[in-house]
Amino acid sequence: MRQVYQYDPVVGYKFIPELKARLRHVGGGYLVKTNKAGFQSDREFLGPKNPETRRILLFGDSFTAGEGVSNGFRYSDCLERMLPGLEIYNYGLPASGTDQHYLLYQNYAKDIDHDLVIIAVFVENIRRVASRYRRWFDGRGNPVVYAKPYYQISDTGELELCGVPPQKAPIAEGELEASERQFVAATERFPTLKKMLKWGQQNRLLSGALANQDIKDRLLKLVGYQPIKEYDNPNNRDWLVMRAILEQWIRNHDRPVVVMPIPLFHHVAEIANPSSYQARLREAAASAGGHYFDPLEGMKRSSIAACREMFFEDAHLNKEGHRILAASAAPELSSLLKMQLVEG
Repeated sequence: MRQVYQYDPVVGYKFIPELKARLRHVGGGYLVKTNKAGFQSDREFLGPKNPETRRILLFGDSFTAGEGVSNGFRYSDCLERMLPGLEIYNYGLPASGTDQHYLLYQNYAKDIDHDLVIIAVFVENIRRVASRYRRWFDGRGNPVVYAKPYYQISDTGELELCGVPPQKAPIAEGELEASERQFVAATERFPTLKKMLKWGQQNRLLSGALANQDIKDRLLKLVGYQPIKEYDNPNNRDWLVMRAILEQWIRNHDRPVVVMPIPLFHHVAEIANPSSYQARLREAAASAGGHYFDPLEGMKRSSIAACREMFFEDAHLNKEGHRILAASAAPELSSLLKMQLVEG
């Protein structure tokens, strides 16, 4: 397995600078190219910018970095083609959380001239924000555990950064204190779904045709499956930390900040209800004076099968999914950038 990341004393890890590598993927493989700063980009990230150019700093996880597609096909690159005069610095980092994105901004992007910041929140990231360790794979493909930085809310209500610098060496999960094991980021995506499907097979309610994804999706829709429950309660501990990160980021920033949720396939296909995460993220953005934009309506299609054409089997957006996400976001971003130009 090709090594594409290196240790970072603040964020935990980053891409190896000036890397060019083709990686295997369920979609057939894709090219990863990074710049001197260690971010997946064909361009270098320069401090000053051309006054005639609009620049967006974009932060997110693998959906933003573009896992499965080469640089030019990501939604950030699609947006540049849709909105002439726009350049986007994509700071996307696979397997990372919003807490790490905030650290990336503070340590690698704070002095970069720009007009707008987008915090692209893949909605499952609330679980990464709640974690202190991540499961990974070493150079031989063996699973290991690495420490990561994390935030918590102190007794005085302040946002507190912990775990920096994170331990560089991998940790045997069995060596963690019992109280710490709950903070290892889960790798199994939807364990409740798998248990439900297994029960259906064992009780002969579902036949071998279960291999057909349509049956799984219809079953999920029938039972009202909710993949991310952490947003349901506005006082959920994990949500309160994530909200504090978003609000501090927005309040301490002197340019417009957009909170943009990246939905799961289940939300795009209208299998799961997005209202909880939409309400929480909208509230956080509004309370801190930021902007909220949800691309979900523009991503929905007329059928589950049509929605599936936007995603790889591993649930990441494919080239078409990135194009559709960009098309959904382009009008809103164009309007915000024009407003910023007038006010500036």
